[in-house]
Amino acid sequence: MNRLILTTLGLLLASTALAEDVDRTIDAHSGARVSVSIVEGSLDIVGWDRNEVQVRGTIGGDVEEFVFERDGKDILIKVKVPSRNSGRKDYSANLDIRVPAGSSLDVGTVSADIEVEGVTSEQELQSVSGDVSTEAFAADIDAETVSGDVEIEAHNDRASGEWELSTVSGDIVAIGLSGELEANVVSGDIRVIGGGFSRARIETVSGNLDFSAALAAGGKLDMESVSGNIDLEFEGEVSARFDVESFSGRIKNCFGPKAERTSKYAPGVELSFSEGAGDGRVSLSTLNGNIEICKR
Repeated sequence: MNRLILTTLGLLLASTALAEDVDRTIDAHSGARVSVSIVEGSLDIVGWDRNEVQVRGTIGGDVEEFVFERDGKDILIKVKVPSRNSGRKDYSANLDIRVPAGSSLDVGTVSADIEVEGVTSEQELQSVSGDVSTEAFAADIDAETVSGDVEIEAHNDRASGEWELSTVSGDIVAIGLSGELEANVVSGDIRVIGGGFSRARIETVSGNLDFSAALAAGGKLDMESVSGNIDLEFEGEVSARFDVESFSGRIKNCFGPKAERTSKYAPGVELSFSEGAGDGRVSLSTLNGNIEICKR
């Protein structure tokens, strides 16, 4: 019996590939275009003041190939896995990556968290099952995940650009951004804190929406939830035309005008009014939830 156990254990150990340490560096352009692709694990990407890309960490023993190469300004970091496999394999990659601060990023993962800090150029960050977190400067960012949270925070509370944020199942938090924002969730909450926008479209199917920021002169804000509350608090003065409706809920308006029933036979309420010169546009809608409008 002991011999059988030892033999079985030996076979299991022999079939289990060991993880591999990675520590590699390559010269890079200060405005490099860095592409990263892994299946599972984690990515920690940081911008630094060197014209080099450095990769440190571990990769699973069943990875087919670790690719780290340069073609002009383009840097490719990729964990390749076999096209066919059977049983549980270790395709993980837990990588700590340093890139020139002015690099642009194109990052894709299947089941891995992505965290970015100190990268000042454009970013495209996508995960199927993982959280996405990044720091914003003055360049556009597209951050998406299917199952996970998305968080983006402005460097030194100041960042202006175009921001596209989405998740199917998770929450979105945007802090200190300015410019144009599009944020979409199927099941989860969206919080927009600080900053100011010329255009913002914020939508969730099942979740609450919180917006506490400024709206630029002539700006446009659309917020919509099927099942959830909408809480809108303007920073500073606002000049806009408001159109607000809730099918099953109440509307609280700190600006003065009161909501009215849409019909004596139905529960819906609506509110339309102008604040200031009315040169902007604010549209708020929820099917099942309350709406509150106020300012600091």
